[in-house]
Amino acid sequence: MSKDHNCPCAPECALQAALDSVGGKWKLPVLCSLASNGASRYNELLRNVRGISNTMLSQTLRELERDRLVLREEFLEVPVRVEYSLSEHAKKLQPILLELIRWRMETDAQGPSENAAREGDAAK
Repeated sequence: MSKDHNCPCAPECALQAALDSVGGKWKLPVLCSLASNGASRYNELLRNVRGISNTMLSQTLRELERDRLVLREEFLEVPVRVEYSLSEHAKKLQPILLELIRWRMETDAQGPSENAAREGDAAK
């Protein structure tokens, strides 16, 4: 890492701030749904993100909007229509998340870790 990078343990850690933006149980599934399906209305997201409650979807969308990852667009129709979509800021995350998926798949392909193997032996 470069000298300009703050220590991950520092109070103002950019890495921790980034993880806070996408962390939690529901943020990545909501982002994934928007990435896969494009702009979506609230009820579409509720259907597409399996297991999420109304309250959690509402809270998650507000947090993602606050962190500039999701755009909320109101259409002045009767009744009012609202759509959520990924911001350009969020679209920059996609290659990073795909790389994280690749990393995990490579790790899984290598089989259990030495620690897991030892824990399995200890349980016998």
